Amino acid sequence: MHNIKDLKIWSRAIDLAIRIYGVSGKFPADERFGLISQIRRCAISIPSNISEGAGRNTKGEFKQFLGIANGSCYELQTQIVIAQKLGFINDVDGSNILDDIDTLQKMNYKLQSALIQK
Repeated sequence: MHNIKDLKIWSRAIDLAIRIYGVSGKFPADERFGLISQIRRCAISIPSNISEGAGRNTKGEFKQFLGIANGSCYELQTQIVIAQKLGFINDVDGSNILDDIDTLQKMNYKLQSALIQK
């Protein structure tokens, strides 16, 4: 069992989710039940799965939840690209968010590797 407050990846994922809420709040109102809802659920899924995995009993279970979080990163990445192409997110914000997602993915792979090696 890990203390999530000590996991940098969890903290970064929380920051990303907060950022996604701010950016998606500027989307057109008719996207409230579409892309806004989907992008927010996806962003929340990342730190949620990290924390759920950290609370599990084995490293294997933790790794499994990190895999789910990584899948959510890829899903969020796709949604950000779509939002950019639709003009809902400007290129600067989109690029910064995509960079943050890339960083989370790298951190995730590194943590998964560390769990395997221990």
